[in-house]
Amino acid sequence: MSVFTEVSQAQLETFLEGYELGRLVAFSGIAGGSENSNFFVSCSSGEYVLTLVERGDNEALPFFVELLECLHQAGLSVPYAIADRQGRCLQQLNGKPALLQPRLPGRHVEQPDPAHCEAVGRWLARLHSATVQTPLARPSERGLEWMLSETRQQLDASSGPQAELLDSLLCTLAAWQRDDPGLPRAVLHADLFRDNVMFDGHHLSGVIDFYNAASGWTLYDVAIAVNDWCLRADASLDPRRTQALLAGYASQRSFTAAEHECWPDMLRVAALRFWLSRQLAAQQHSGQRGVLVKDPAHFMQLLQQHRNVPLGLPLAL
Repeated sequence: MSVFTEVSQAQLETFLEGYELGRLVAFSGIAGGSENSNFFVSCSSGEYVLTLVERGDNEALPFFVELLECLHQAGLSVPYAIADRQGRCLQQLNGKPALLQPRLPGRHVEQPDPAHCEAVGRWLARLHSATVQTPLARPSERGLEWMLSETRQQLDASSGPQAELLDSLLCTLAAWQRDDPGLPRAVLHADLFRDNVMFDGHHLSGVIDFYNAASGWTLYDVAIAVNDWCLRADASLDPRRTQALLAGYASQRSFTAAEHECWPDMLRVAALRFWLSRQLAAQQHSGQRGVLVKDPAHFMQLLQQHRNVPLGLPLAL
């Protein structure tokens, strides 16, 4: 169970006294997280999720609260922060920033089909459309500069085919740093994996975990989603699911010519970002009890497969 900071029943009951949610019925830690401590909380008024923020810039937390409220107002099913009796959304519990949010309905889908993927694409385009005209902005902690620095370090420790692959990706990153490719920008979810999306049948009922959200290229967000939702067992892209996700996105916002051109490299860069972060997590938390450490080898396999991605988006502009 991935809980870094424990919470006792007495502590939680005291915390909940600040809200108008009734009495505490039950609570439990949520397995599966790798960065924050999360708990399911049942009150007499309903079901909630408590998050203790363990990583990142605490000064950015008001951005997350404002972003989720913006998306909630735009009609997207997201875990917006619940205000206490004093109107405050951000709290403290056991020395950690704390947010209490409604528990969204539905369940995670382990084996998505094209209909699931189309819904994910449509949802992602709605996120981008809802934020592109707002003043909401936040630089990514794991953006281009971070990827350049970490890739150089990993390249120094690599050899053979892996070193060749990382060297090629380093050239792409450096080129984009030098000459911006001119891609559309908005606020990104930046972590739209299957374990962050809930479905009720084929209805997308909620999206969670916005703690990587930041300003950036919208195509990067699409590539992150495709790299998880559209994979076959050998880490190659399934054409039907890939086409469905891209078509769902394009039904809300058309792709540009620049996005079409950058698509193969963006798939690789999106895979690189998560290979790097998993490498770091494995080094920091290896052998630490109660912490879920995800295998970075999955994304290295994906990077190898992406050597064969055809040019251009598999979708008419």
